Amino acid sequence: MLFKICFVLPLISIAIALDEPQKIKDKSTKLPPCKACTVLVESFNLGLERTKRGKHAGGDAAWEQEKMRVYKNSEVRLVEIQEQLCNEVKRGQDHCHMLSNDHESLIEEWFTSKQDEEPDLHAWLCINQLNVCCPSNTFGPTCQPCTDCNNNGKCKGNGTRKGNGQCLCDSGYAGINCNDCDENNYESFRDATKLLCTPCHAACGDGGCNGAGPKSCRKCKDGWRMDTETGCVDINECVDQHRACRPQQFCVNNEGSFSCLECDRSCDGCDGDGPDMCKKCADGYQLKDGKCQELKAEIDSQPEVVASMREEL
Repeated sequence: MLFKICFVLPLISIAIALDEPQKIKDKSTKLPPCKACTVLVESFNLGLERTKRGKHAGGDAAWEQEKMRVYKNSEVRLVEIQEQLCNEVKRGQDHCHMLSNDHESLIEEWFTSKQDEEPDLHAWLCINQLNVCCPSNTFGPTCQPCTDCNNNGKCKGNGTRKGNGQCLCDSGYAGINCNDCDENNYESFRDATKLLCTPCHAACGDGGCNGAGPKSCRKCKDGWRMDTETGCVDINECVDQHRACRPQQFCVNNEGSFSCLECDRSCDGCDGDGPDMCKKCADGYQLKDGKCQELKAEIDSQPEVVASMREEL
């Protein structure tokens, strides 16, 4: 047990040492303006959640009478939040700390006097005060409406002061509004509100398909051929191509391609994997029980032969 512990601990230390440069890099990463503000707000909201009950399990009435302020907006709570602000952030932690220092007065203003009328800190700070973010589904310097992507893509710059508002379509979708299928997908469902694009069969090449299965391909990929009845069918290169692999390899057909694998060392040419698939045995091997076996092993397994050889010596 002690040996295992002594062996494992250095490995853990090595793993930590290898991981440390990435952690340092992530910590010092400079984030885009909207992302940085969002990270700061998320960290502050975690602090609000962590301290929302304060230190008074029985309620805040006594605290209110003594200090004339509820714990919700108290300086004590704000300090507790700020002490751990950004500490849980992995990527962009340094940027988060810098931003919290730069805008400490704004955060304090929201915390002490704006919480009730402006409960959304992100909207108040990042959108309205710092002007680095936009409301959802808007983009750019003046927060213009995004293009409607029909839930099949994302608006470029959505929620930020950047981007052009055009759609970046999800895989398989195309068009200005992502309301079409790309050439490698076909329309498997559409109604007034939803479009579903499904990938063409693996056999389909340029031009895609007009439906499901290999029969719907407009053109076959390399490794497939068009059959008038069944559509694209796999070409068995291992049969169709003379000597598709090197002499000491055997061919395995795959859909649309083939692989060449090495023969067993006991073989001089083969049709498959293992000593029982040899075309003939390699030097130093002989066929026995349907397999190419090493001659030395064959001799050692027969004591009478070994004894005879020793007598001759």
